[in-house]
Amino acid sequence: MISLFQNYLPILDITLGILLSFLTLVFLIRLILTWYPKIDLNKGFWLVIAIPTSSILNLTRKLIPPIGGVDVGPVIWIGIISLAREILVGQQGLIKLAIHKGIS
Repeated sequence: MISLFQNYLPILDITLGILLSFLTLVFLIRLILTWYPKIDLNKGFWLVIAIPTSSILNLTRKLIPPIGGVDVGPVIWIGIISLAREILVGQQGLIKLAIHKGIS
């Protein structure tokens, strides 16, 4: 059973790495878009940015309201996602260690 799971670890590593990198990029773009309040996130390409971030940022705004009119939610989520990515799929991440343990 463990060896079967061991076979899927490289796929999980790559998939999770791509997903977490995508989320970091999306939140970074969302952070930059806060500087341009006239951009409508409900139209065109911006939906790709708005859909994965809106519900998460709404929850964050309830816990941490904007400070001086500045929404700090994207910064918080960039930090959380970056930390999770490093812990799970970074060079010394848990999944990488499990892959190397299975090889040796």
